[in-house]
Amino acid sequence: SSGINAEYGAVTLIDLTTLAGDDTFANVVHVCQESPPKEIEKELGFEGLTVGAVCVYPNRVKEACEALKKLDCKIGVASVAAGFPEGQTPLETRLREVELAVEAGASEIDIVISRTLVLEGRWEQLYDEVKACRKACGEAHLKTIIAIGHLGDFENVYKASMVSMMAGSDFIKTSTGKESVNATFAVAMVMIRAIREYKDHTGFKIGFKPAGGIRTAKDSLQWLTLMKEELGEEWVQPHLFRMGASSLLGDIERQLYHYTTGRYASSTYDIGM
Repeated sequence: SSGINAEYGAVTLIDLTTLAGDDTFANVVHVCQESPPKEIEKELGFEGLTVGAVCVYPNRVKEACEALKKLDCKIGVASVAAGFPEGQTPLETRLREVELAVEAGASEIDIVISRTLVLEGRWEQLYDEVKACRKACGEAHLKTIIAIGHLGDFENVYKASMVSMMAGSDFIKTSTGKESVNATFAVAMVMIRAIREYKDHTGFKIGFKPAGGIRTAKDSLQWLTLMKEELGEEWVQPHLFRMGASSLLGDIERQLYHYTTGRYASSTYDIGM
């Protein structure tokens, strides 16, 4: 069915995330090993699909790269950086953290902006800081988290989105997942329409990443629908759309298991996690 196809396609758009204070090497390896069970892939005719990236803290990047290499998996490693999640460290420290994450093997960097600069209307300084992070990334892709739950109003969300894109971001991202308000459709619409306006004015396509609270296959289908309706089919692919999530893949696996067997898995052992 089209719903099942969309759910399975959503797997490739997930940034599979572990960003906990108690992350260990074992946690990181477990996340890197997560993928839809081979028997379900074969049944549905979708073999070899992978998530978009594995997202970890900077000091877990090397472990993630090594684990994926051992698994002979071509998934990229994304690292949060620049003082994630609050961004309340000196710029020099934030930039060095970006550089260290790239040196460790990260191919994508998810930075946080200084919300203080937005709330105080210091837009030129915000531009300069994001641009400096862009430079520190080198060849790595830059995703800029504007932390919508801290920005106060839609106008600030729009301006922060525009400044971040102008400064060289490859993606703009809603949230750290640590705020009280994360990925909501109302605020996402502001960001998505800023992306559309930026494309109309410059010709450049900027990616979008909602994060925080995206837990079920149904959630992912709603985000896919929003992207298709607002930006078109071309945006629903990994280089222009990602969903930051830690439990979404598990629910998609659960729904696919039900589709192929007629029942829900009684435990994680049923679906080979």
